Amino acid sequence: MNRESLERNQIPLYFASVIAAAVGGMIAPATAGNLDAAVTPAIAVLMYAMFLQIPFLELKQSLSNKAFLSAVLVGNFILIPILVWVLTRVLSDQPALLIGALLVLLTPCIDYVVVFTHLGKGDSRLVLAATPVLLLLQLLLLPVYLGMMAGSESGVVIAIAPFIEAFLLLIVAPLLLAVATSSLAKRSKLVEKWNAGWAWLPVPAMALVLIVVIGSQIDSIVNQLDRLMPVVPVYVAFMIFAPLVGMVTSRFFKLRAEAARAVTFTTSTRNSLVVLPLALSLPEDLRILAAAAVITQTLIELVSELIYVRVVPILIKN
Repeated sequence: MNRESLERNQIPLYFASVIAAAVGGMIAPATAGNLDAAVTPAIAVLMYAMFLQIPFLELKQSLSNKAFLSAVLVGNFILIPILVWVLTRVLSDQPALLIGALLVLLTPCIDYVVVFTHLGKGDSRLVLAATPVLLLLQLLLLPVYLGMMAGSESGVVIAIAPFIEAFLLLIVAPLLLAVATSSLAKRSKLVEKWNAGWAWLPVPAMALVLIVVIGSQIDSIVNQLDRLMPVVPVYVAFMIFAPLVGMVTSRFFKLRAEAARAVTFTTSTRNSLVVLPLALSLPEDLRILAAAAVITQTLIELVSELIYVRVVPILIKN
């Protein structure tokens, strides 16, 4: 199997990984629970592999299409937070679910959104070029939005140190390493071969993360299914309204069809796997349920994406 074939078949691979992890986690919960220790390293490897594919050294490219970038930023960091605030008010008396939902719904995806955009006949190159901006802004704005939406109202005091540690391990370290190796590749054949080898790994790394994450958390989800039920309608509502936010924003900025589809996918796809360690860094009384809430969103989103890739091209035509 060559790299193109691997990337072309990644969605079936992801679903197979989720199913295998879920079955394994339910059959042998004690063994699968030990995978919990592998979540952070696996995500760090995934992030490094993904960052190597992102043109950080060509950041100006992501700023050149001002209409597209404006639509992405307005959609993801103004309109979507308003939507999330409205939808999560029903969770204000359930702090663990509220924090879990806010963590995942406020952070736009920076990895497999590129794949789904391509499958949905959107301009995946624009999404890839905008990824550095999406990443940096969500790092800056997530603490602000969390403070505004889950501060005194929920009664939750969130320790900042674990969040900083998680961001350093999962984002900053892989990011700096990726930028360094991308830069060195221009001067070293050895580093260039290293980067070429890692170009094969985003898909297997994503599958590994899904197995580790779902396998380690599925027992918790099943055991707390009744407590998780209030967050399910919130996620379903988000999956319905978030694409509409993308479509309306794209129309306002008068984007062509491929770019409009790309914006729609960025507003609809969330950064669940990356924020899971942040949920796991919460205080003990919130950690398990908040993490389960994050994984629940992942499961709902994967199904939603299969609908999006068929419906979005129909709704947004040339």
